Parts: sequence; C-alpha cells; structure tokens
Amino acid sequence: MILEGEQTESRVDHILCLAPRRNHLLLRLGPCPASKSSNWKWRLKAVNGCANASRNVSNNSPTNTARFFPHSGQRLRTRQRRPKTLRSLYGPIELQLWEGRDPGDGHWGCPLLENWDVRPHQQFTPAARRRLAFTVTATATYADAAAVATEWGLPVEDATLHSLVQRVGARAEAQTQARLAQPAVEREPQRAPTQLLNLMIDGCQIRFRGPGWSHPHSSQPHVEWHELKLGVCYRQESVSPAANGRGGLSDKRLVSWRGEAMELGRRLHWEAQAEGLGRARRVRTVNDGAPWIWSLVTDRWPQAEQVLDFYHGSSHLHALAEALHADEAAASAWVKPRRRRLRHGHAGKLLAEVRALKAPAGQAGAIVQREQNYLAGHAHRMSYRELARSGPIGSGTVESACRSRQCRFKRPGQFWTETGLRHLCALQEARCNHHWTELWKS
Repeated sequence: MILEGEQTESRVDHILCLAPRRNHLLLRLGPCPASKSSNWKWRLKAVNGCANASRNVSNNSPTNTARFFPHSGQRLRTRQRRPKTLRSLYGPIELQLWEGRDPGDGHWGCPLLENWDVRPHQQFTPAARRRLAFTVTATATYADAAAVATEWGLPVEDATLHSLVQRVGARAEAQTQARLAQPAVEREPQRAPTQLLNLMIDGCQIRFRGPGWSHPHSSQPHVEWHELKLGVCYRQESVSPAANGRGGLSDKRLVSWRGEAMELGRRLHWEAQAEGLGRARRVRTVNDGAPWIWSLVTDRWPQAEQVLDFYHGSSHLHALAEALHADEAAASAWVKPRRRRLRHGHAGKLLAEVRALKAPAGQAGAIVQREQNYLAGHAHRMSYRELARSGPIGSGTVESACRSRQCRFKRPGQFWTETGLRHLCALQEARCNHHWTELWKS
C-alpha cells in the first residue's frame, strides 16, 4: 500500500476491512533495519481474525516516503519508537511509530502523522475526522452531532467535536482567505453561460458573549447582539419546478460574515464569479429594503437588475392601510386590490395614488409619510410583472438561509464568540460551496 498524496486520506480506516468489524488490530509502521535507506514499510499484524490474510497483504506492501518530514523534506534524526492509538471508522488502531528530530527546524515529531495532518494529542484518523466534521455541519448542535456519531459507530464527546471544529474551521477560513487573494476560476467553464445569475443578501441577529461575559460584576454587557450578514448566489437553471409550483434549488453558493458589508460583498462576488458571473447574460439581485444592502449592490454589482422583494414591498402597503384605516376590515379591503395592482404591472399608477394621499394628524400621519417615502425610494425596483417572467421577485432563498442559520446559532443557551462562530461558518460554507474535498487534502 502506497501512502502518498490523497491516498493517505482513509487508507488507515479501510485497511481494517481485512478483519472482522469488532477486532482490535495492531498496525506496525517502522523503518526496515536491513535497508540502507531505511525506507518505511507497512507490517500488519492481526490480534484477532485471519492472520494469513494480513500476512498475504503485507507481502506486497511497497515502501513509503514517510521517513521525510512533509514540510522540510528532510529525513528524521535521533529517532525512537513510540506507540500511538488512533480511533478509526472501523475500530481502534495501535501504531508503532518512529519519531525523531526534523533537521529543518529542529522540532520533534513523527513524519507519518504529519503527512496525515494528525497532531500528537489527536485521537482520530483523517477519515474519521472528516466524517465527524461533516456530521457537525449537518446537525443542529454539537450534542446532536455527538449522538449521530455514536449511532454510526464512533462515540465522541461534544467538547471533542467543538475542539475539532475550531482547528478544521480555522484551516477552512485560511483557505477561504487564500482563495479570495486569487482571481476566481469558473467551476464549470464547459457549460453554457447562464441566462440569469441571481444574487440575494440579508442578515439575522445572533447572540454573542459580551466583554463582561466572564466577569459577573463587570459594568460591561455580558451579552451582545450582532448581525450575521449572508449572501446567496445561484444560476436560474438550477431552479427545478415542483408540483406545488414553488420549485427547488439543485445548487447554490452561500457566504456569511459578521462585520462590514464590504467583506460579505467580496466573498459573495468571488463565489458568483466561480458560478459564471463573468459570462452571465443578465444579473439580478432581489433583497429587502435595508439601506446597507442596496449600497453594497450599487457598489459591487452596478450592472445588476435591482428588485425589491415583493413580500417586503406589499408589507409596506399593509402598514400604510393600517395607518389610514383603524378598522381592520376596512384596511384589508383597501390593501387587497392595491397589492394586486402592484403585482400585475400597475406600480406606476399605484405609487402616484400613494403619493397623493393626505397624511392624517398625529402618529398615523407620520407612518403614512414614512411609507410614502419608502415606496417612492424603491419605485424603480417594483416592475414585478415583467421581472416575474424571467426570474425571482422574492428573496425566499436567502430568507431560508437566514432561518437555517438562526435554527443553528440561536438555540436556547447558545452564546457565541467571534472565532467560534467564524470557524463553524467556514466549515458549513466549505461543504455548501464545493470546497470540502480541498479542505481535506494533505
């Protein structure tokens, strides 16, 4: 078995298929004393099970290059043998390893474990870590992920999963930063240009640990709320019609950022380029009325068709009706035909009618003036009848993403740190945006 490159990803786990599922195997790795170059060889010894099978496999095991440290490329010095047990997808593995000093930087380590990206204190094989990390991104809590992992045969504590996410998530974020520093390459350049590339942006509030979190008597806040900004992009061809008429998405890209909107725009723009933004026939962005969203859109994608989400636009008609009519039935009777006119191409006449309304006195008058200004400011984004023929007029895709994030990050008792949230988001985005395999390459 050659343990080089991507083959090291799950070789340790898969070799255990040679023995019964519950057997405990001893996997010995060490230098061959008779060899002048001290090449590394696999020697598999079965504690339980068929010894002949393992002997037959060992007879054909070629040499390995794990005698060299992967970062410096130099051979280990002052070596000694050390045992180590790793937990794999098929059971525990006992390793007899050679470790030594790296002449490059002088650190003491094991070349084989460094090739596998396994640190001395870690207890899982690379394939096991990959599956555990995936389980965390697909479940609602660390405790749920631990329960799922236990069910498929790898009992683990939720605190262990949290530590795993911090390390792997930091690597995912570092890879993201490296990608952002390079021009994006379209993921499938062979496919035809998309007729419409959709971009949607929104945000949701998340609880964070404040500066006074660890100090009960501090005057600083113990808990703070911050907005997590999200962006979604997808090709219109990814929309598949459903029987209920709503349709579904076969593929989309999702990014998030807790901080300045410009950073979210940078990340979303990179993913949009990977989806074919440069060759797209048209670009459309559908969002609610938040000023920071439209400022970002105007700065980053000035060529895009701008659409105010129809639900948000019609909700302001409802607010206007409630300000004009104290009676609920009268307000409903006023808003229904006007909402229909807005949807079916009569936005200009409707907005002229709204503009001509006389504001009553008091608080109701202030609401009327506020809604008049809101609708007038978005008048150029309300051509719903024409826009609906070629693409979305609602921002349900990003609203759904916000809902999903809130279900994960706003559960009872959850209070996040900046790094804890960022690392988990980086893992989720690696899985969603087709970077998962790259994350686990040696």
